[in-house]
Amino acid sequence: MSTEDQLLITLEYWREYRTYFHLGNSWVVNESKAYIILRKVENILIKSGLFNLPKKALLESNSEIEVIVVDVSEQEIERPKKKTEIML
Repeated sequence: MSTEDQLLITLEYWREYRTYFHLGNSWVVNESKAYIILRKVENILIKSGLFNLPKKALLESNSEIEVIVVDVSEQEIERPKKKTEIML
């Protein structure tokens, strides 16, 4: 499989987050081969230093929170009423 196709498989995985099974069906390879291709391309990109997987950013706020509203109202849950009479 060409390098371009391997890169396209990786981009398709990132864009659509498809399963390896579906990637394999689209590209006529089995699931394990799709996984191997994906990991190989990701590792090459990470080692290049020009690519980093996203990380969680710290939440920073420039404004102060003045009010927090919390809805704590009770909701009645409908339950079947107990019947004293047995229906036959």
